[in-house]
Amino acid sequence: MTAIQIGGTTQKTAQITTQKILDMIAANPSISRKELATQVGITADGIKYHLANLQKNGRLKRIGPDKGGHWKIVGIGGY
Repeated sequence: MTAIQIGGTTQKTAQITTQKILDMIAANPSISRKELATQVGITADGIKYHLANLQKNGRLKRIGPDKGGHWKIVGIGGY
């Protein structure tokens, strides 16, 4: 039973983190991974993981190059 509670908490935390990332991107589409990591309070690798999942699920798209490009929120719940 504890494993289910922990798993549920982890999933809920991931959803909250993902929502924070989407909110910050909506406010500043040119935000960098480093800035996201600082503001969300997780590592740059954690941000990379969440961004990859968002892109894989069709909710986020990178427009342009790594430097000078920007994020576009697409799909369900897009801004």
